[in-house]
Amino acid sequence: MKESKLVEMKNKIDALTRIVKHLLQEVNNNATLVKGLLTSFQLHIGEDEWKKLVDELKEVEERRTKEEQEKKLDLDGVE
Repeated sequence: MKESKLVEMKNKIDALTRIVKHLLQEVNNNATLVKGLLTSFQLHIGEDEWKKLVDELKEVEERRTKEEQEKKLDLDGVE
């Protein structure tokens, strides 16, 4: 392979590395923002309402998981 081609590939890899590092930093920033927003929301609505909301979300997730398992079982039986 020509040296110019290798240099070009190295430059592209370096650029992609910088982009990935930047994206990871943005993901970390978003995670921090979301944690802060959830904490603020929790403080705003109060502990009792927060617990009710969390319990409701758990129930929704359990129903969704159960429905997905039932669909998978139905699909497994049809071949």
